[in-house]
Amino acid sequence: MANARKWSQDVTEHSDALDLRRGVFRQGSAKKIAQSLKRSAEDSDRRKASPFRSAMSMLTFYINRAGDQLSDSRRATLEKAKDELRKAFGRKPKAKH
Repeated sequence: MANARKWSQDVTEHSDALDLRRGVFRQGSAKKIAQSLKRSAEDSDRRKASPFRSAMSMLTFYINRAGDQLSDSRRATLEKAKDELRKAFGRKPKAKH
């Protein structure tokens, strides 16, 4: 399990998609997380997809890799960051079911 954590941490820190600011996923505000991801995606010259897709992919990757280690409140903040990211890129938030 330690190797999996190190592998995902390595991807998060050294991804070809984005240069993330340290502690971006630990911020308390979903809006701040989204703004930081947007800035990183737009500033990156190594990403292969659009800035929106790169930022959303990194956020989704982090949520999926953290899995059960995330508290309910932390997961809720990160999930809300997805909608904030959509808004930041001028897209509609995903409809709630």
